[in-house]
Amino acid sequence: MRESAVVRHDRLLALVRERGTARVSDLAAQLGVSPVTARRDVEALASRGLLDRVHGQVSWPGGSGGPGAAPGAAGRGAAGRAGAEWRPGGEPSGAAPGTGPVLGLLAPSATYYFAEVIRGAREAAAAAGARLVLRISDYRPEDDRARTEGLLAAGAEGLLVAPGWRAPGDQAEHGDWIAGLPVPAVLLERRATPGSALDALDRVSSDHRHGVVLAVRHLVGLGHRAPLLVARADSPTALAVRSGYAEALGALGLEEPGPVIDSVPAELDPDGFEAAVRALHSAVASGRATAALVHNDVDAIQMVQRLAELGVRVPGDLALIAYDDEVAALADTPLTAVAPPKRQVGRLATELLVERLARAAAAGGEGDDDGSENEPRRHVTLLPRLRVRASCGAAEAKPV
Repeated sequence: MRESAVVRHDRLLALVRERGTARVSDLAAQLGVSPVTARRDVEALASRGLLDRVHGQVSWPGGSGGPGAAPGAAGRGAAGRAGAEWRPGGEPSGAAPGTGPVLGLLAPSATYYFAEVIRGAREAAAAAGARLVLRISDYRPEDDRARTEGLLAAGAEGLLVAPGWRAPGDQAEHGDWIAGLPVPAVLLERRATPGSALDALDRVSSDHRHGVVLAVRHLVGLGHRAPLLVARADSPTALAVRSGYAEALGALGLEEPGPVIDSVPAELDPDGFEAAVRALHSAVASGRATAALVHNDVDAIQMVQRLAELGVRVPGDLALIAYDDEVAALADTPLTAVAPPKRQVGRLATELLVERLARAAAAGGEGDDDGSENEPRRHVTLLPRLRVRASCGAAEAKPV
């Protein structure tokens, strides 16, 4: 896949930030591009004030620190910003737009699930008078670091980090650098491995195990046996739903009705998706399952459509709950769905980050990296809700 200009710019900024000064010809060799392309990139970044260029060399902008320094450390930080008085309570005095800190947000996507997370972050940033800068990794964890370097180069004084992890091993392979960031950081909708360096960071996330418990308990309460789980395995949410399913069955004293059915996006792997539909159809036809929990909404809607073509009706033959509640209500038969508090996650994570920066400003930069050595780190977990609609055969009700 050809590298985009945005990714290449992030890599270039990371190289200059690491070295302090570099020759354009050396950057071209490091980036694997022609000198012409490297010069064009340098000119574009210099025109935005992200680099200084003199006689064939580029350097980190003057007055903003050398290699490894936090952007904004010399006069642009929250403590040194003219006209913005930060208070330890996390609220700026007179939070006019643009008077607060610059916050960077790394997200794996700007659509579907993370659109609401970003919305919440933007609302909280606006309330604090902060500027929010967004970078998207497109679920490529190998690009997370370069994208984050781009946020730092853009002046981010604090970071909200939702890495683009997909597989179980991605955190270990692509995540250690996050713990060494030179500015305060909050993990967003991600949980670190217990005992790892990342586990010592602030984080705000949804409790997907609780969400699965809500779904299973609701279906059992309607008279069904334990539901089958149909789930992807390509994101932290999908993996959390899978592990939460096993925990939920154990907590509720239920036997697993069968192995988890692996789902995949229909547009990327039509045969794999059809195999998942056929597996669920077989379970219903044999009487082994009368209910299912499907992650995510898109897969659930497409499965309901395909099952109808095969003669299985929802909710007549199969009670179904979707997980995510992004578009579940728009199905022909509106789907009951688990709704993680996505918008609230973004908002609370941003408020926590703004508070960290405010305390650092009040402390004058003394102590640890954010000037708040006496403040414990926080792991904030928010509970999903269940939105009951027509796909379980029960009357619609308020969220539980």
